[in-house]
This record gives sequence, C-alpha cells and structure tokens, in this order.
Amino acid sequence: MSEPDRRRIVSSRHLAEGEGWETSEFEYGLIIAYNAFSRWMQKCMNAAGMPELSSLEILALHNVNHRDREKRLADIGFMLNIEDSHTINYALRKLLKLGLVTSEKRGKEVFYRTSETGAELCDVYRKVRKECFLSGMPRTGVSGAELAEIASTLRTMSGQYDQASRAASSL
Repeated sequence: MSEPDRRRIVSSRHLAEGEGWETSEFEYGLIIAYNAFSRWMQKCMNAAGMPELSSLEILALHNVNHRDREKRLADIGFMLNIEDSHTINYALRKLLKLGLVTSEKRGKEVFYRTSETGAELCDVYRKVRKECFLSGMPRTGVSGAELAEIASTLRTMSGQYDQASRAASSL
C-alpha cells in the first residue's frame, strides 16, 4: 500500500490533520503500549503473588532492586523520568509497609534498598515474565537488535517531549 493510501491509526483525528499526522500515529501507539505495559506489569505481579501493587509501585520496586544498590527518592524519580516526587514517595511508603523495601535515613537523605522479601518477589516476577512474555517474543518477528533500536528511539522521543514541555510551560 502506498504511503498516501495507508490508513492512519490515531486516537484524535483533529490532531492528525495535515502535516505531522505520523506523530499522532506514534502518540496513539505510545498510549496503547503504555496501557498494555501497565496492565501486563500488574498481571505479572499478580501471578508473582503481590496483586495489590500498582504499575508505579512495581516500577519503583524494580528500580530499587536494580543492581542491588540503595537509591534515594531523587534517583528513582530521575531514572523513571517522573517529576512528581510525591507519587514516588507514596509508592515507596507502600513498599515499606509491605516489607518489600527497607529505608535508612542519613542526614536529610533517605536511602531505599530492596528487602529479602522484595528481592525474592522480583525474582518470581522475572520467572513469570520469562514464561509468559519472553517465551512469545520470537513469534513477534522482532529481533533483539530491532528492540534495542526501538528503545533508543523512544529515549530520543522522550527528550523531544521533555523539551516541548519546557517550551509549552513558557507560553
């Protein structure tokens, strides 16, 4: 199908009129991918035995567990590109309450580390992910190299959206 004849798959036609419609198609892809990924994380964590965690809490837990190094609230927000530290703080408080992370206050900073229970949960999650998600990846026809290129493009686009956010804030 030639490019002009290709059907445009967008969520908001009024944003896809004229020049730049491909961006609207990309954004719709982001929307459905984000929602599918959030749903997947929660279903995977449910199968791992912790159904009460939200997608943000799951991301925070995995980030704290990353490389078995303690993290500060600011570190987690930076790595996840989340500006609103209150949402991360709320997630960390819930993870503390559930015994999945521990905290240690040093001066004005609080450092978080995955507890043994939290690390075990991350390992069960990894096993469920391998069984339910990774095992089906070969059927998608997307190679590891292609996934790496997509990830690089998404990081680049995230920078573009961040810059556009700063520009919009100054209007």
